[in-house]
Amino acid sequence: MKFKYIYLIIAAFIIGSAASCKKELTNVNTNPNAITSDKYDPNLLLTTVQLMYTGSTSFGGSAWATKWGGVGCFIQHTASTNPGFYYGDKYLNNIGAMGEMFQDSYTSEVQPVVELYLLTANKTQYRNLHQMARIMKAMVFEQITDLYGDIPYFHAGLGYYERLYTPSYDKQEVIYPDLLKEVSQAVDSLSESADKPSGDVLYSSAGDQIAEWKKFGNSLLLRMAMRLTKVDPTTAQSYVAKVVGKTFQNNGDNAIVQHQDGNQLTQNRDALEIFGNDSTDLKLSSAFISGMKINSDPRLPVVAWIYSQDNNGNSTGDSDPADQIGMPPGFIAGGNNPAINITKLDTFPKAGIPGYSRINDNILNTAAPTLILTYAETEFLLADAGKRWPSLNISPATHYKNGVLAAVTQLSVYGDGAAISDADAQAYYENVAYNDANGLNQINTQYWLCTLMDEYEAWSNWRRTGFPNLTPVNYPGNVTSGTIPRRLTYPPSQKITNLANYNAEIAQLTGGDKMTTHIWWDK
Repeated sequence: MKFKYIYLIIAAFIIGSAASCKKELTNVNTNPNAITSDKYDPNLLLTTVQLMYTGSTSFGGSAWATKWGGVGCFIQHTASTNPGFYYGDKYLNNIGAMGEMFQDSYTSEVQPVVELYLLTANKTQYRNLHQMARIMKAMVFEQITDLYGDIPYFHAGLGYYERLYTPSYDKQEVIYPDLLKEVSQAVDSLSESADKPSGDVLYSSAGDQIAEWKKFGNSLLLRMAMRLTKVDPTTAQSYVAKVVGKTFQNNGDNAIVQHQDGNQLTQNRDALEIFGNDSTDLKLSSAFISGMKINSDPRLPVVAWIYSQDNNGNSTGDSDPADQIGMPPGFIAGGNNPAINITKLDTFPKAGIPGYSRINDNILNTAAPTLILTYAETEFLLADAGKRWPSLNISPATHYKNGVLAAVTQLSVYGDGAAISDADAQAYYENVAYNDANGLNQINTQYWLCTLMDEYEAWSNWRRTGFPNLTPVNYPGNVTSGTIPRRLTYPPSQKITNLANYNAEIAQLTGGDKMTTHIWWDK
């Protein structure tokens, strides 16, 4: 752990210098402080990319404005009565906030991961580091394209090398095959006899670092392949068949960034942004709380509490499952319209707004880990594949059970206070045991429950499957006609720094640059 911490701190200096650039895609492509081989050990770039994947260091940036202000509320993990900051549960058109993730990602993730990819290419001393760069690069771009659809991909981040300052947008249907190809080839090219990258925050302490990266790459490949279930099931099945038996095997394989307190650049991004901007307005939603209560989910007292402070100002709270109350989406507190005034509800807590459940400090604190990709998610995806395509001979019941048990017990990574026993996990499974007639709903509802804190992934999987069956709201002034958003809109800065390519993209984008437009794999 000390070893990882040293690399995190050194990487923080790189992040700090990169963050000094303006958050524009043009500046990403012309960064005068570009990280080059004569300045830095490429291993540090791997550390940087892994850390930045957990969220931008920009205060008030995408980790708050896009992830929690928008997407977490879209997917009804959370809700708020503050429509100014938390626009997502009311489907309001906050284009600046929705575009923050686009800007932050190209500045803080794309630039260093492309740099890492190019610096290590065709260098035998960096054989494995280059394959890790390919996997991380694909994961970074997967997240961006999943949220926005068509994006600059093939020429993004190349301004320093090719003087390409305004990269064109690439179609998602062209991007995804390349992502699958890159990850597949990278996994196959990892070698036990080659370098063991020291800047690896995920697996450098593992007993077999390269074996873990192969499982990580195959698990990512599975996730990418399953995105195509609606639009290209043939390709999806072929990649699923390729990775069966080669993905994560238990919670010990989970890809985790363990954050460190004491340095803003290495702290947990979610906690840093929510506590730093507004920790009281964001609540867990009624859909999420009821989804746990209905089956006596043992995770409820770990992930939720009703927050208060004692007479000395110290944080305290009620985590009794029976007392948890989720906030319904689409309301404000007060106003002249009783239909959207939450205080008029019969279920309004006696304690008022503070009486609604919040994310528990067990999992939301500045030293809390970020779970990037987990065994539980992988098992649910395999269960989904087995249910859809019996010819693959994958048991949906077995993988579903594995996923449920792993999703409950993986919370131990947050510390002893969050640990749930195997016996309690097994008892919970009996409450939600697999029923093939309702298989896809069960599988993907459990996926939704276990991806709290990974809001982008929860939203992507919901758009792919339609589960769980969430009830949309019809808040006055919403821009989706009362439907849950399907994509994020591009940042306004693209109209200034990359206007010609932005206009070309919008001209052929069916439905336009709107929250209701379906991306390619979500047709």
